Amino acid sequence: MFKFFGRIKTILSSELNAALDKAEDPVKMLDQYMREMGEEIREVEKAVAKQIANEKILKHKKDDAEAMVAKRQKQAEQAVQAGNDDLAKRALLDKKEYENNVETLSKSWEQAKNDCEELKRKLNEMKKEYQQMELKKDSLKARAESAKVKTKLNRTMSSIGNDESKRGFERMEEKVLQFEAEAETSEDLHKASRTLDDEFAKLDNDVDEELANLKRAMAKEE
Repeated sequence: MFKFFGRIKTILSSELNAALDKAEDPVKMLDQYMREMGEEIREVEKAVAKQIANEKILKHKKDDAEAMVAKRQKQAEQAVQAGNDDLAKRALLDKKEYENNVETLSKSWEQAKNDCEELKRKLNEMKKEYQQMELKKDSLKARAESAKVKTKLNRTMSSIGNDESKRGFERMEEKVLQFEAEAETSEDLHKASRTLDDEFAKLDNDVDEELANLKRAMAKEE
């Protein structure tokens, strides 16, 4: 009755490790184990219920037989008082049969009662172990999910610093430097391309301004 549950308890850890080695999903496997254990417990509960019912039936039969023993004893006494020894003997013979039945039923009932108590004890142990494994399952599931996230994060961080990404970044940096150099060169060429007329025009502007200043100075002296 408890073979499956015991087997699951024994091999859960080793099978879980094997599943991790094979890259199987430990969360799904844990859920499957718990479903199977739950089914096993329900089967045991049914067996215990049947055993309890059987124990009650035997107890009822034993009590009935004991009642008949007391009844036949009383009837035998009544027959003796009535002077009917033959009827008293018949009552005593029937009483003897019921006494034998009581002995047999008592043994069966005691055995059934002990079996029932043992089954109930084991069932309670199974339920406690199931609850403990349920808590452990939740913990393992949380650890498995955390490990998945860490693995994904580590892979992402590794890809950020790999050679290909680094080379791509360096290429973009070189392009920016090239753009900046081209802009500076274009400014230098623009300055160099100014014509001689531009230079003289600037010079004429300077002379005209100086002449105007001279005339204003002479006018003040007069």
